[in-house]
Amino acid sequence: MFEVGFSELLLVGIVALLVLGPERLPVAARTLGRGLGQARRAMHALRTQVEREIDMPNLDSAPLQRLEQEIRQGISLNAEPANDAATVALPKENAS
Repeated sequence: MFEVGFSELLLVGIVALLVLGPERLPVAARTLGRGLGQARRAMHALRTQVEREIDMPNLDSAPLQRLEQEIRQGISLNAEPANDAATVALPKENAS
């Protein structure tokens, strides 16, 4: 990805030593190493998840379509009894 040679790394190391100093350079290098490790693990987990999602078999939509038809038929059959509930309530009011 990046073509960094030994001379470029040496230059970056010398600049970091001058900027951070000899006391803070090991701490900064350790922190940078941990961050890079976490980034690599996250990228590996993401790559694994994407590969797993790509390899999943396609779902068969026929059972889902049958279920949708059954639900729609059940809704259309139960739409009419709402009027029956109003007629049942009338005789109770007249009985009082």
